[in-house]
Amino acid sequence: MKRLTTILAAGAALCALSACAYNESLGRNQFLIVDDSALIQQADAAWAETLRTQRTSSDAAANGRIKRVGDRIVEAAGLTDRRWEYAVFVNESPNAFVLPSGKIGVTTGLLGLVRNDDQLAAVLGHEVGHVTARHAAERYSTSAATGLVLSGVQGAAGDYAQAAGAIGGLGAQLGVLLPFSRRDELEADRLGVDYMQRAGFTPRESIALWRLMQAQRQGSNPEFASTHPSDSTRIAALEQYIESRGW
Repeated sequence: MKRLTTILAAGAALCALSACAYNESLGRNQFLIVDDSALIQQADAAWAETLRTQRTSSDAAANGRIKRVGDRIVEAAGLTDRRWEYAVFVNESPNAFVLPSGKIGVTTGLLGLVRNDDQLAAVLGHEVGHVTARHAAERYSTSAATGLVLSGVQGAAGDYAQAAGAIGGLGAQLGVLLPFSRRDELEADRLGVDYMQRAGFTPRESIALWRLMQAQRQGSNPEFASTHPSDSTRIAALEQYIESRGW
């Protein structure tokens, strides 16, 4: 009982220190115990390390292309208050990532896959959407809170601490962290389409992009065990949203 009281007290303290912030772009509250500014230093260090350890392309046309399209998306998102950096990484896997400090990486595999700048804008819009949505800070906050609760559970489990930690960790991953990530991806898809439209790109090309991704993907985890929604889920959600907006 004493240990349970300690767990509950820790949870109450966490709630007291945290804030539920309303994100207008998402239309919902977010659980945040850190903000993006607290992650900037880590993000910049991760970017520098990635540039140091991964091969980047010196292709002027490819680099100019992602900067040209990216800058239009950033302006449409209202995020010109920070200095954005882009890099093309030599990797056959079609992928892209964003850091909250305003860094976007795109692979040569992705540039080889997209058929036009509209589809590239769909990718970059999605990545910028993660920044607007403050998903990095939200994921960090959720992970930290989950870790606190699980450490308390393990402490209360006595001799079964190791088993409880393994089971609890798996349950938290499948029941909390991964579903949140899938939600984040769909939110970023929707925001990205908004930015595409504002920047003068064709929103429906985002659907064409995901159909290309679906066609080239050889296999994937079942959706319930994946950090990303299935391609079919994303396509259906995008079709519904774009139709609702009359685009």
